[in-house]
Amino acid sequence: MITPGRGYDKPVRFGLFITNQHPPGADVVAGQEGQLDTFRFARDAGWDSVFAGQHYLPEGMAMPQPIPLLARMAAESDDMAVGLGVMLIALYNPVDAAEAVATLDVMTGGRFVFGVGLGYREVEYEAFAVDRGMKVERFTRNLDIATRLLLGEQVDADLPWCRLDGARLTMTPIQRPRPPIWIAANAHAAVRRAARMSDSWMINPHATVGTIAEQLEMFRAERVSAGLPPVSELPLIREVFCAPTREEATRMAYPYLSKKYRVYADWGQDKALPGNESFKIPVEELEKNRFVLGTPDDCIAQLRPWRTELGVDHFLFRSHWSGMPAEMSLASMKLLDNEVIPALKEA
Repeated sequence: MITPGRGYDKPVRFGLFITNQHPPGADVVAGQEGQLDTFRFARDAGWDSVFAGQHYLPEGMAMPQPIPLLARMAAESDDMAVGLGVMLIALYNPVDAAEAVATLDVMTGGRFVFGVGLGYREVEYEAFAVDRGMKVERFTRNLDIATRLLLGEQVDADLPWCRLDGARLTMTPIQRPRPPIWIAANAHAAVRRAARMSDSWMINPHATVGTIAEQLEMFRAERVSAGLPPVSELPLIREVFCAPTREEATRMAYPYLSKKYRVYADWGQDKALPGNESFKIPVEELEKNRFVLGTPDDCIAQLRPWRTELGVDHFLFRSHWSGMPAEMSLASMKLLDNEVIPALKEA
């Protein structure tokens, strides 16, 4: 049961999680233009936000970095929120992170969301000479320093990777007290950390409904334990594809989703989830209680409980995957906009 203060009675928002991923060797310029077309559709249809994610050295795909991409979209974003989903902040210098976030907040007119995550790929930590045993400390210290800088505080630090003596940002964000901070988290410990250190948990697209329901209880209990109020916004990323028939939706989506999650399995993303999950299973099994595929009625039936039972009030739809023609994604988005979003707004 949803209890008061969990967001079920607030207006629901909808955003696009843009897939800044392309097949290796593909024409990335053309691919990016197609993805920008999906962004422009979402903007013109009145969707509320656009987000992009980050990886370095992503084997199996070409992946433009999100900060320049989001800056590119900020120029055309109108009144949409623009967000990182997420920055791998343990790999950054916290001053660089804070300056980049402040700049993007100014470029968007105060509509930026600062999403951060710990990451899980060995190759990324090795590339930045970060000891995996230090990654949680790097994450927490960097986020603390960046947060204090964005708040306008004078900050001291004496760390191997950052030394500050009374530093204060002169490039300050527009939002006050600072841009919202959302933390992406997979493991139970990371969810609890998100509860303590952020304004909200950015719920991932690849855990099952049951896992997320269990972790939401942990998240909310941890906030109560820390003396923090309920979050003012609860965002959810989901893989969603909508078509006139269930068969058409799976026929179009399965090849791209299957390839994407085989790559994620090779990266070890499934091992970051609690339990013994594996993405190395047929896509028909992987889909269950995880992806949202089918007719508009199918999608409504699968998405509505996130709103009415779990309190999600900001849906981030990812309806495009590496290699998928943009026209296919746009067809799905049009059905989502015409039939699914209105039903969820009434939920």
